[in-house]
Amino acid sequence: MSARIIDGKAIAADIRQEAAEAVRTLVAAGGPRPGLATVLVGEDPASRVYVGSKQRACEELGIESFGHHLPTTASQAEVEDLVCSLNADQRVHGILVQLPLPAGLDEERVLNSISLEKDVDGFHPLNIGRLAQKGRDPLFIPCTPHGALVLLERSGATLRGANAVVLGRSNIVGMPMALLLVRNDATVTICHSRTSDLPAVIRQADILVAAVGRPEMVRGDWVKPGAYVIDVGINRVEDATRPKGCRLVGDVAFEEVKEVAGAITPVPGGVGPMTIAMLMHGTVEAAKRTAISN
Repeated sequence: MSARIIDGKAIAADIRQEAAEAVRTLVAAGGPRPGLATVLVGEDPASRVYVGSKQRACEELGIESFGHHLPTTASQAEVEDLVCSLNADQRVHGILVQLPLPAGLDEERVLNSISLEKDVDGFHPLNIGRLAQKGRDPLFIPCTPHGALVLLERSGATLRGANAVVLGRSNIVGMPMALLLVRNDATVTICHSRTSDLPAVIRQADILVAAVGRPEMVRGDWVKPGAYVIDVGINRVEDATRPKGCRLVGDVAFEEVKEVAGAITPVPGGVGPMTIAMLMHGTVEAAKRTAISN
């Protein structure tokens, strides 16, 4: 029996609708209109597409968008000065610096310069530190792992007591994903390129989150029957049958794994739409905090 498909597009649409309603309620009550500032440095085509999609999402949901584009030649001081000015701008409730930055710029220093209260991407060291500590809550959670968690929750996965495996240990997805699952009372194993007998480890997972960046690495016989499988990977592979000569696949061999798993996210249409939805959610939450503090 094939797995149930977890529809990330539909769940993301629900999150965005909830965010739009929250914006209307906040503004109607005399609160601020949420504002998101994006900082793009350089001319990376993929980054331009990502920033554009975030700005369009803001427009659709009634969130103000403040776009800032610096040239590839921008200095460290120029980038940090821009972030500091956005920290002081009361119209801006969230700041997103699009990564990667051009060579020669210190990403960590730039991220550290973002105000903790406006770190809607969730990558400030203090937010990550709070995520890792029992009894302390971050103001924001990195958007992609947060979206993956919401997919699990809204698709009916039982997290408490589950054996969860996170394949990948990146700062952007793998590590914060593992921390989120621990906070939800799962027992978590983090796998990587040095893990011994990787298929055997993955076969123990009630919940598998694949975020390793290798096309269709996880095979059908690696997966425990009935497991929840969240595929974060987005990889382009050659396919002469497609108009563009390529297609998108995840880190999971979807056609094989869907015959074993209990529920699975597709690629595209799974985790991807959730990232921007959770960014919009975080921006609205930041504006709500401002309204309360004022």
